[in-house]
Amino acid sequence: MSNEHYLNNPLIHKNRQQHAHTSEWIRQFDCRDLRPLIICRGPIRKEAMDVFVEMGINDFGILLSEKDSIVYQDALAPELRAIKDPNHIHRVPDYTGTNKEEREQRIAQIISIAHTNGYNSIFAGYGFMAEDEAMVAAMEKAGLNFIGPCSKTVHDAGLKDEAKRTALRVGVSVTPGIDNGTALTLLKKYPTIQALKDLVAKQALPLDESLLDQTDISLEDKADLVLQASYDKGIDLYTVDELSETLTEAVMRMYAEYPSNRVRLKAISGGGGKGQRILAAPSAYEGDEASRIEQAAKKTPELIREILNEVKATGVGDNKNVLVELNIETTRHQEIQVIGNGEWSMTLGGRDCSLQMHEQKLLEVSVTVESLQAAIEEAKQQGRATEQRVLEQDLKTLVAMEDEAARFGEAVGLDSVSTFECIVDRDKHFFMEMNTRIQVEHRVTELCYALKFANPENPNDYFIVESLVEAMVLLAAHGSKLPKPERILRHNDSVEARLNATNNALQPSAGGVIEYWSDAIEGEIRDDQGISLHNPDTDVFIKYTLAGAYDSNIALLLTVGETRLDTYERMAETLRRTTIRGKDLATNLSFHNGLVNWFIGNNINARPTTRFIVPYLTLVGEVKALADNIDLDAAWHLLADHVTAGAEGAAKTALSECLALKQTLLTRPLAALLSDPHALSGWLSIHSDCVGPVGDTLVWNENPVELLAETYEFLNMGYRPGQAAASMIWSHDNELLQEAKQFYEDLDDRLACEDWIELCSVLDEDCAPEASGLSEELWAAVRSTHYGYQAGMDLLLILPKLGLLADFCALAVNEDLTIHIPERLLDADHQAKMAKVLAPPPAAKADEILAASGGMFYGRESPEHALYVEPGSHFEAGDPLYIVEVMKMFNKVYAPFAGTVDEVLVDKDGVIIRKGQPLFKITPDEKIEIETPEQKQARQRAKTAELMQSLL
Repeated sequence: MSNEHYLNNPLIHKNRQQHAHTSEWIRQFDCRDLRPLIICRGPIRKEAMDVFVEMGINDFGILLSEKDSIVYQDALAPELRAIKDPNHIHRVPDYTGTNKEEREQRIAQIISIAHTNGYNSIFAGYGFMAEDEAMVAAMEKAGLNFIGPCSKTVHDAGLKDEAKRTALRVGVSVTPGIDNGTALTLLKKYPTIQALKDLVAKQALPLDESLLDQTDISLEDKADLVLQASYDKGIDLYTVDELSETLTEAVMRMYAEYPSNRVRLKAISGGGGKGQRILAAPSAYEGDEASRIEQAAKKTPELIREILNEVKATGVGDNKNVLVELNIETTRHQEIQVIGNGEWSMTLGGRDCSLQMHEQKLLEVSVTVESLQAAIEEAKQQGRATEQRVLEQDLKTLVAMEDEAARFGEAVGLDSVSTFECIVDRDKHFFMEMNTRIQVEHRVTELCYALKFANPENPNDYFIVESLVEAMVLLAAHGSKLPKPERILRHNDSVEARLNATNNALQPSAGGVIEYWSDAIEGEIRDDQGISLHNPDTDVFIKYTLAGAYDSNIALLLTVGETRLDTYERMAETLRRTTIRGKDLATNLSFHNGLVNWFIGNNINARPTTRFIVPYLTLVGEVKALADNIDLDAAWHLLADHVTAGAEGAAKTALSECLALKQTLLTRPLAALLSDPHALSGWLSIHSDCVGPVGDTLVWNENPVELLAETYEFLNMGYRPGQAAASMIWSHDNELLQEAKQFYEDLDDRLACEDWIELCSVLDEDCAPEASGLSEELWAAVRSTHYGYQAGMDLLLILPKLGLLADFCALAVNEDLTIHIPERLLDADHQAKMAKVLAPPPAAKADEILAASGGMFYGRESPEHALYVEPGSHFEAGDPLYIVEVMKMFNKVYAPFAGTVDEVLVDKDGVIIRKGQPLFKITPDEKIEIETPEQKQARQRAKTAELMQSLL
């Protein structure tokens, strides 16, 4: 990269003032001779293109998959618009293929495309192929410069079994378990060195037999050498059944040592949530200890097959190794960003990725030394000694993980950007794996730290890099010449929310069309691969279909700040003001809004574990179940009758007219909150102290007029002239609300009360306070106006009452920053029930089962297995019926009740199904009662009357 491009690069704009002339030392890092082929998708593809242009690299191409998760309906993709030469756009069926043979074909195809079109380097981003050792090695062999870790690093660090052995060798703490199940399986069949030699000879394996005679290599490692030779030749030396037997035995041994823990099964080639399953602890079963262990381990073979299917490692000659690890039950998932040039290795702080579900990250938060030091000082000043101790331990843990990550990076010869992943359990931490690729959440790190590369002979001659993609390019082009940089603080904190195509229960929801997306606001950093751009020719928003072939991610939303609270509040503001809508579109935007506000309302320094999200969702489901019982129209009329009771004649008429003026002012925001459980969760979190109990009733701790105004803003329904009335407070309601707010502002100035409770006490008096200077007549008018503005406001009490009924505040942050999770929220059956409340299944007839989501249908465990059900099959509640592959994950769907299959309506595996599509005609064992609309309305009115009676 030339000095000129550095100086004009917005990523490193600080250099503009620091270098007014061309530096010969900087000029040597020119990268314009790179001609990269981008073989990934999503936001990272657009980011790479932007960075390349900023670096002066203009001769690049992209690989475009026919299954890309974002389909552009009415216009070219933004990435395609940026490429002026259509010959630089290359189409392939998909990025990786469905099995080993197709992967090899795709690798050969990519190499051919690169050679034919004059590309000399490959950028794979964080896609499927970014850490595929075979692909990286093939690229290197073909003379292509891979912009990422080399194949040796990918092998030593990227394969989870190899990485674990390396970690042990260099003194890195690892999770208890086994990493050599395939070697142990082979040694059951060939238990001696001679037996292994005979096997090598018989199969003509490409292995130097003298290695098997070396005394410094263990028998298990020698078995691994034989296995590697078999993979190279493309043959199997063990069956999946044999491997499953070995791993089942390992699981049982682990259960015997840790009977209260679950066990994690993890494919060595998995990642991003793929290829992992968790076995329940023996304590979840009945019987004596031996019986419980046997029951818990019984599902191992089934889960092994699911894992191998998911990572597409079922082919002949595929490495089918699966790790067996102790599942640390209080896990916090943290990762350290590592960068190296093959000689030096350094870290760039950490990220807390504990807020995840089904191994899929949702909200990722930076963890930096500077942020923790600031939080420690704040806790110290405010006298929160326990919190201070926890934060001090977190700081020690972060420093230790960064030290281990740097050592591990040097041990594997890291020559690019990678991520060192750990699990943290209070004061202990364990290395999990290294992802030898840039990760989705890399922006969280680069927004906190930049890299300062200085001339070793002249410290004043330097350049600064703020982009990790840019750093990867520099390392690929000039790695050996790059001196070890200094990390420079940009911001103490950053946070990233992954905007995904999921429903309210966070289940994948493909197939929707984005028809509108509001513009990014000030302070929002949005990585959306250009989806929210308007058509440059018409200024009309371009429609996008979420095909869901690869994963559910739509965009990444980020904010930064000098404290974590500042960062979270900016994220809350971003989420509050973001609007995205479309046809059949479901996203987790509202979920993020609720979650971020939960932490703001509780403690942003809280230490959630990876088990937090499901109980949190369950609580939100409980709130929604209560909200679903509310008939808001009936509630309003009950309140109106209560307010006007006792009034007569003109007074009653006037009071009724006053209430009529307020009906839409009050009911519209309540309707919005009651219909959006995640927004309601956020509201309850930040308004948990808005009421207090007095006997059996609730009284306001703050002025409900102010609370109503805040609620409109919280819902992004504040008055904005020129906007559609449906999306904001109506003008006449806004006038009334603003008049009420001004009245209380003037009253506060005149009476100078400390709080709302004192103000109400003063207004209850017949005489005005002497200091107010108000006449008796004016005081009477003030009191009358006050009662008029407050009339009907108690309808808002429905919201905190629902929180109390759901015991919403029981999910709380403890003094030591752990989170107290009520037992009911951990019950698996209750969790599943509340998931259905959040995302009700499609309405079905009593004689059919509908698809719970769109995706690809499979009627069996794997191609060699029998169908789960066929015509005439009887199934019990909880039996598997089918598998749907949607957005990268295999989801097994279980029967909600017992019955008999009369007809299977999907004729073969691999068929795309849509949500709500009939899949099976069935005869249930018991008659299914379906609530009629009339019954639903009667239920809601009865529940509403019961609720309002408790409030009035």
